[in-house]
Amino acid sequence: MLLVKKKDGTMRLCGNYRQLNKVTIKKRYPLPQIDGMMDQLVGACVFSKIDLRSDYHQIRVKFEDIPKITFRTRYRHYEYVVMPFGVTNAPGVFMDYMNRICHPYLDRFVVVFINDILVYSKTREEHTEHLRIVLQTVKDKRLYTKLSKCEFWLDIVNFLEHVVFEGRIVINPSKVEMILEWKTSKSIFEIRSLIGLTGYYRMFVEGFSKLALPLTKLTRKNQSFVWDSKCGKSF
Repeated sequence: MLLVKKKDGTMRLCGNYRQLNKVTIKKRYPLPQIDGMMDQLVGACVFSKIDLRSDYHQIRVKFEDIPKITFRTRYRHYEYVVMPFGVTNAPGVFMDYMNRICHPYLDRFVVVFINDILVYSKTREEHTEHLRIVLQTVKDKRLYTKLSKCEFWLDIVNFLEHVVFEGRIVINPSKVEMILEWKTSKSIFEIRSLIGLTGYYRMFVEGFSKLALPLTKLTRKNQSFVWDSKCGKSF
């Protein structure tokens, strides 16, 4: 078992299920595209974020599957009765579950990304009704929220590293600063990290693929790492 530090400083228990994952039939459930979700927020001015507590632990495991995810310490033998962190299908299963719960409201006033629910509205009057509907749904489905991470009636919201306010969407300023301070890369690993970070915001950069092509070529298989003037200009 592994303890992984979360953003809020608390620890999350994750199982080492690599052997189980190798023989698990993968659930090919797609996670939503960030660009598509951001498009839905254009024009919205009031927001509420609802964070679900312990994410995957809100999904119960079938009785016959419990032996597959047990673990032992020097103290005793433990059995998960809820979906643990570390199993390969956890994100897809949870995303599928959340989409089915929120299906009537998707593309109307709700976007969901795994355990994050964002309620958005154009007016405060609309938001009152939208928020009531979503909270009632969460209650009816017996989902538990983490109140300390929920935020209500926001004029500005940070969602998936984008900032949304007054009907507009901009890049998180902290990410802009990180990109501007990025030093010239000296390895393929660093180049891939840079492309991954900047590519996340490609919707804000016209012709991103063409601009990043010299750097992208460096990451190709059997490609020698030679930093030339084209790479410098692209960087």
